[in-house]
Amino acid sequence: MTGLLDNLLNGLALGSVYALVALGFVVIFKASGVLNFAHGSLLLLGGYLTAVWHDDLGFAGALALAVLVTAAVAGALDRLLLQRGEPDPHAAHVQTIVTIGIDIVLVTDLARRIGGDLLSLGDPWGDSVRDLGPVTVADSRLAAVVVSAVVIGAVFALFRFTAWGLSLRAAAEDVEAAALMGVRLSRVRALAWCLAGALAALAAVFLVAFPAPGLERTTGQIALKAFPAAILGGMTSPAGALAGSMLIGLTEALVAGYQSELHVLGEGFGDVAPYAVMVLVLLVRPTGLFGTKGAARV
Repeated sequence: MTGLLDNLLNGLALGSVYALVALGFVVIFKASGVLNFAHGSLLLLGGYLTAVWHDDLGFAGALALAVLVTAAVAGALDRLLLQRGEPDPHAAHVQTIVTIGIDIVLVTDLARRIGGDLLSLGDPWGDSVRDLGPVTVADSRLAAVVVSAVVIGAVFALFRFTAWGLSLRAAAEDVEAAALMGVRLSRVRALAWCLAGALAALAAVFLVAFPAPGLERTTGQIALKAFPAAILGGMTSPAGALAGSMLIGLTEALVAGYQSELHVLGEGFGDVAPYAVMVLVLLVRPTGLFGTKGAARV
């Protein structure tokens, strides 16, 4: 029973961090219809900046600056490389392909800078743990749940109660109608990319904290585990991204915790488990858990 509780708590912590990344995928897709395959490199950038600045600025200062810089880089990438001229709602497929090239360039440069090192982000939790009843939990896991809950709540409030959130929802429903009603699509897109970059930089802190060994050049690939979460929930549903992230996080933690019982599936099954869950769910609900079928006008 203790092992199950431990796995559930780890899954909750992982899911809450994956939710930060998955929300980045969703908010960009809602604003522009682009699947941002450069999201992992933005996560790696945010973690790298925190790692190199925390000695001089302290953890809080380094993280705050890294979040701002990563948000600015994400917005600049969209504005300078994807949005050329007037926003074109029909160019999303081409722009999605462009994000693959952006990811390759960013990851290559960051991997060169990191090399074979394991970088510490200087987080204040370190390797400390605490007992919650019969379960021992790392402080970093608890911090991940609390911080993610606060940030996700703020993001949902942003969607619901701000003019930008209303514009984003209008653009997600019908880009052309939103433009005709005066919604400034370029601004909506830019802010969406900035928000996604900020969330990715924040998620990096908890993805590389104890019990993970630290930031390495392959850390950005972890963002790919949040991609099935966004797909599971429906790419236009923030609530679906949250639900999908929890499902993926719990699946990964349970598979890792019961690896010995699942040895018949192979030692590396934990790496593919999120994608296996995604396939199984999409076989039943092709539009995702919270997705809706699009209407076609003929």
